[in-house]
Amino acid sequence: MANHSQSALPLVDSALLSAAKAFLLERISARPRLAIILGSGLGQFAESLSRSQVIATATIPGYPPSTVAGHAGRWVFGTAAGRNILAVQGRVHAYEGYTISSVGFPVHLMAEVGINRLIVTNASGGLNLQFNAGDLMLIDDHINLMFANPLRGQHRKEWGERWPDMHAPYDPEFQKTALEVADELMIPLRRGVLCGGKGPSYETAAEVRMARLLGADALTMSTVPEVLVAVSRHMRILGLSCVTNMATGLTPHKLDHLEVTETANRISERFTQLLNGIIKKLA
Repeated sequence: MANHSQSALPLVDSALLSAAKAFLLERISARPRLAIILGSGLGQFAESLSRSQVIATATIPGYPPSTVAGHAGRWVFGTAAGRNILAVQGRVHAYEGYTISSVGFPVHLMAEVGINRLIVTNASGGLNLQFNAGDLMLIDDHINLMFANPLRGQHRKEWGERWPDMHAPYDPEFQKTALEVADELMIPLRRGVLCGGKGPSYETAAEVRMARLLGADALTMSTVPEVLVAVSRHMRILGLSCVTNMATGLTPHKLDHLEVTETANRISERFTQLLNGIIKKLA
């Protein structure tokens, strides 16, 4: 017989979260209000920060180690466009074997140290036939096909909303700012809906057709869990996606992770320029 008296699992380990918060506050000299999570191959942006202070995520209590190429496992506190920011090179993914709650841990920790604005970036596969590899896409909305939610579990009100509203998870004012900056810098910026899956295998051609029918413009294996936590934590969010390849079945080529990182590296200068322009206005 099932034991229905057993308590629900917590969203995150409160003791580890408190320990991680104390660890960071003892070490960081600046207290940024804006963080950027850097996607696969986009971590070079962190190298452009001035007055940087680097903390290896492996030293942060409770922080899941990153095991993927293109994710160095570092939190870099520094200055961009004259603003104090946190650049996260330590993204973790569900396909690495972590629970979906663990994937959301870094965003909970950001909130604990006072960050209330978040830019999420990722590498994605293009679904929209108007897109090309190397395009940058402003994320308008997302579809969660991970069939998991990092907010499931025992709720504590200090960790955010129990039932967060998802009407406009990507802040319209931040989107307007991003479009203005892109126009000023003459950087083409697409717009579209992001679809998140767990991976690590790339989608089949049939799954790609399904996602397109659902209204998605790009596919990724990240971002969605982080945004769900950030919304519950009352953060204002901007989402940017680098279309590193077209999805399975849309070209005759097979996909591999090397192509993802190579394309992201190729557009890194343009990406950094856009981010610096956005940061200057947002922060």
